[in-house]
Amino acid sequence: MDTVDLVNWSPLAQMAGLGLLTAGLPLAWVAWRHRHGGPAARRQALVWVTLFLTFDLVLFGAFTRLTDSGLGCPDWPGCYGEASPLGARAEIHAEQSLRPDGPVTHRKAWIEMIHRYLATGVGVLIIAIAVGQCRAWRAQRGRRGLAADEPPAQPRLALFTLLWVCLQGAFGAWTVTLKLYPAIVTAHLLGGLTLLGLLTLLAAAPERGRLADAARPGLRAGLVGLLLLVVLQISLGGWVSTNYAVLACTDFPTCQGRWWPTMDFEHGFAIFRPLGTGKEGGWLPFAALTAIHMTHRLGAVLVLGALLAAAAVLLRCGPALRPAAGALAGLAAWQLASGVSNVVLGWPLLAAVAHTGGAAVLIVVLLRLILRLSPARGPRRAEGPAVNPVRGLARAP
Repeated sequence: MDTVDLVNWSPLAQMAGLGLLTAGLPLAWVAWRHRHGGPAARRQALVWVTLFLTFDLVLFGAFTRLTDSGLGCPDWPGCYGEASPLGARAEIHAEQSLRPDGPVTHRKAWIEMIHRYLATGVGVLIIAIAVGQCRAWRAQRGRRGLAADEPPAQPRLALFTLLWVCLQGAFGAWTVTLKLYPAIVTAHLLGGLTLLGLLTLLAAAPERGRLADAARPGLRAGLVGLLLLVVLQISLGGWVSTNYAVLACTDFPTCQGRWWPTMDFEHGFAIFRPLGTGKEGGWLPFAALTAIHMTHRLGAVLVLGALLAAAAVLLRCGPALRPAAGALAGLAAWQLASGVSNVVLGWPLLAAVAHTGGAAVLIVVLLRLILRLSPARGPRRAEGPAVNPVRGLARAP
């Protein structure tokens, strides 16, 4: 595996074709499902479908990481210079024969490549979204306004989302070429959740201001602060996962039988270092893994308290915000249960993926809620003739 070219562009055209094929099914479904609707309905449906598939991609990315399949194919964008593990059977078999429990096996190669196929398909869908939003913007600009019940186009946000997914692809490549460098892997996770957030803003844009009348002073600012706190906690969780620090503590609520075990924060939070090494080289001390784990655990206490406090505030704001309060309380319980299960059950795959999924849903829920509580923008409708219902003649409004 050490002699493999880490970047091999030979299968690029085939990978692009597979991405088009992967994106073809959701594109066809949107076109058929909304065949009787207008372009605006199809644009919104495509964004929601892409949001759903991006959520699935985040979960499958977690599955890839948790099954140690991140180097299942040691090069990028293909697998030993091929578009699929089928073409690399001999190379994979040779590597698996040398190291049966190593990073390259047939199973891990397929997991890694399926993740890449899904990511390429999502990229194609985002290209389609960007094209559709830009075309809608040009049409709305030509009409000098919006048609009835038509949401305003979001070309800048769509183009930024396209730029972001390209950057996310680069981080995916660096994850492989830098051999699971913890800072890169954590950034890749955060990039995936950021992509999910950008698509949420695109999908929920027509809902802006729907709950503005129910908002109390300072509520939206408080939720923005809560969102930032959640992002920080997710960053810590990513650092735990990429450094394999989950099992540094196997009991709860204590760690290693103590409330405050021996911890090495200096090595644990040295950002720029290869996987498994300390700040100045050498093996990463176990106390460093304990420090990473305990920091995330203490952060969880703070975030859980903030989520429950936010849910209580939303509950007092009236019936319109009660579903949001229930969602935040439910997600807090979900994250607590899945997080504790990771510790006491020895990091089972289902609980670990569920914990990542809960974090992703929390990002979507908070962003959508903040957007709904934001002041509504009053888009100008397109000027045109109005019909006189009595005389059936056109007259100016």
